[in-house]
Amino acid sequence: MINETIYLVRDCPATLIPAGDAVTLAKGSPVNINQALGGSVTVTAPHGMFRIARENFNALGTEAEQWLSGELGRNDSADEELDGPFSEDHIWAVLRNCFDPEIPVNIVDLGLIYDLQTAPVGNGKHKVSVQMTLTAQGCGMGPVIAADAKEKIESLADVDFADVQIVWEPAWNPKMISEAGKVKLGLK
Repeated sequence: MINETIYLVRDCPATLIPAGDAVTLAKGSPVNINQALGGSVTVTAPHGMFRIARENFNALGTEAEQWLSGELGRNDSADEELDGPFSEDHIWAVLRNCFDPEIPVNIVDLGLIYDLQTAPVGNGKHKVSVQMTLTAQGCGMGPVIAADAKEKIESLADVDFADVQIVWEPAWNPKMISEAGKVKLGLK
């Protein structure tokens, strides 16, 4: 399915990459799947690159939707067992399932997470605060990636609220990529 041309079977909400603008791809539009990671798919079309959320995979047709379900099941690290009492490890695990739609490495291994704090708020629940950056200032996908991180953190049963902020200091650079990320990108 990667790089095969697929024709949308219905109009499909999407996010324009890298601008971050919400758009609708028209029924019948040709798209090619570039990557399927973290619960979304990145596609290219004649007029740009787009991120399509899981709830709209059916716009890609039954065969592609079934393939994506299997592909995401194999690739998503959030499916790891998160047994035991609440810990920061649970948060790191779900953040490893957040991806920049242009790069096939999660935001943790890209070195985009600068700070992670938790605080109890009562009834066994916690507030989580995250400071993250982007690989490039001005990237319109920043709010989309931050919202994805917030949603994944708040999906944890012991989290009451997550605050994910984008910061610019220190400026991100490729030296911040983890060893695993460098291997994935072919840099090692």
